[in-house]
Amino acid sequence: MRTRLTTEQRREQLLTIGAGLFAGRPYDEVWIEEVAEIAGVSRGLLYHYFPTKKDFFAAIVREQRDQLLKMSEPDPALPVAEQLRAGLEVYLEFARTHPDGYRIVHRSAGDADREIREICEAGMAANAERILSAVSLLRPVTPTTRLAVRGWLSFVATLILDWLDEPKISTEELRDLCARTLFAAVDVNPETI
Repeated sequence: MRTRLTTEQRREQLLTIGAGLFAGRPYDEVWIEEVAEIAGVSRGLLYHYFPTKKDFFAAIVREQRDQLLKMSEPDPALPVAEQLRAGLEVYLEFARTHPDGYRIVHRSAGDADREIREICEAGMAANAERILSAVSLLRPVTPTTRLAVRGWLSFVATLILDWLDEPKISTEELRDLCARTLFAAVDVNPETI
């Protein structure tokens, strides 16, 4: 017997199932029929929500990105160094508690089509602007600073993906490594803030 869900609940259910499948397998190895079967719905209903597999995947990537951006919104009441650390902690906690979503957002960009890359790029740009906004309170933001922040974001994404696959250090050690690297990249001494 099928469970009756609201339109939004059903959409969320499908996205959650899809996130788990796409995080564990390449795009070409995930079948819409499998998603529908796991959800207990017809393939036609899934296509009602998402006209194509690519639309479905894009919705998953967008939702995971937006969820992470919402959760990591900076608290302007905190000192700058604490804002940066707090954002990093949220980011790491999201990766730890939503590893499928994190992997989708950060592994999909490299081998995806233009739309998926743009979704991922928008998330990276939003994070970069948040960091640069905080850094601008401490020092002038230069093209070098912008480049350092973009490079740092790529570094952190790769580091977290490796950590999710083989967590050989604690979350705290990973957070501290990422924070030290950011402060060094933007040439800010957190002890003087």
